[in-house]
Parts: sequence; C-alpha cells; structure tokens
Amino acid sequence: MDLQLRDRAVLITGASSGIGLATARLLAQEGVRLALCARDEERLRAATADLAERTEIVTAACDVTDRADVESFVTEATARLGGLDGVVCNAGRSLMSTIDDTTDQQIRDEFELKIFGALHVVRAARPALAASDAGSVVIVNAILSRQPESRLAVTAAARAGLLNLSHSLAADLAADGIRVNSVLLGLVDTGQWQRRYAESGSPDDFTEWSAEIARDRGIAARRFGTAEELAFPITTLLSPRNSYTTGATLEVGGGVHRYV
Repeated sequence: MDLQLRDRAVLITGASSGIGLATARLLAQEGVRLALCARDEERLRAATADLAERTEIVTAACDVTDRADVESFVTEATARLGGLDGVVCNAGRSLMSTIDDTTDQQIRDEFELKIFGALHVVRAARPALAASDAGSVVIVNAILSRQPESRLAVTAAARAGLLNLSHSLAADLAADGIRVNSVLLGLVDTGQWQRRYAESGSPDDFTEWSAEIARDRGIAARRFGTAEELAFPITTLLSPRNSYTTGATLEVGGGVHRYV
C-alpha cells in the first residue's frame, strides 16, 4: 500500500535509539526526508549514518525542554528540508520510583520533559505544519497515562497530563489542518529495559527475564513489544491516508490495559 509519504519531511525527537530510531528507519524506507534530534548528537549520527544513503537527513543535538534549543532545530530543519509535514514527539524516559522515594526536583523534571518536551516542539513546528497539505503530529505516550502504577507514580501523572494536552492540541490545531494523535505504548524492549536487565544480575537471559515481568504486569501477549512494532502505527498515523483521524489514541501494549 502506498502511504503517500514519499518526499514528505518528518521531524523526530529522541531519534538516536529505540522507538525514535525504528520510526526513522521505517520512514526512510517510505522515502521520507528526516530531521532527527537527540541529546547526544555523536550517538545520533552514528546510529543514523546508514539512513543518509536512503534519504535526506538533518541531525542535531537538542534538549526538548529548552524552548530556544527546539526553535533553533525546527527552524534549521524546516529551512533545509523545505518545510515539514509531520512531527513525532518521542523524547522521554520513565522514572522508576514511588511518590515517597521521589524528590520535588525529580517530579518537576518529569513534568518538564513530558509536557514541555512535546509542547515546545509542536509550537515551533506549527507554522510549517500548517503550510503542509497533510500536517500531522504523533505523540508517543504510554498506557501508563490511563493506568497508573505505584512504581511509576510520577511518570504516570506526567503522562496523564500529556495525554490530556494532546487532546487539547488536536482541537486547537485542527483549524490549521494539523492532525494530532497519540500512540500509547506498553512495555517495549528498549535501552532502558536492557540496562535494567544488566543491573538485575539475573541468571536468566533477557527473553526469560522480560517474559517474567510481562506475566507479572498482566500483558496478554506475555512478552515485551519491539520498537519496530511501535514504528508501524506511528508511521501510519503520519500518512495522509489517515486524514480523518485526529485526537485519537492508539494502544500498542500487547493487551496490558485493564481499564474499560
């Protein structure tokens, strides 16, 4: 199927690994021109070096919590790519901590990253997206936004705020012809989980270790997802073929949700 993405321009934050990198690779296969950022530009360039052989790419170091930093990157990306048709707000992390174990500064940092990490990007990219005939924003969020866990209490609260904000953005940006949708992920095999596995000292291999966590968390599929399994729905939501879809939330969590 032709997703009508060839020669479009898409910006992705948090693109040096995991879901951001997998999405960049899939979009490159579709002929999309890419603006990619992450905090560590050297790591980003190393991870995406092969993409330059397939499509035009712009890379830069960018702190998404810094408004001036974001505006500078978006301005450069728009100029070099001749506009923007899509944005994937993917930068983020999870803070494994209960409320009692979390400092006030950690709480502020979580809300800063989740809320402003998306809002700065959307605000800066809005004029370019409005000029496109298929402007689209996909915000990578988590099922945690609807289903909090005590071990991720502050992250869950911040993600709930981001989900609410996403719906507000969808309503506000519709006047400019810009669609805003969210992909809610469950447990995904990314660098964060690989680091936790290494720190666990478990005698099991990663597949066995993660399967046990999946069973404990009530994931029907009994395994973690992969970054590639998230990249596909993100890519399809960016497609102009999804032109009547906005303000939607798509869960990709292996059946982990417990709410109705």
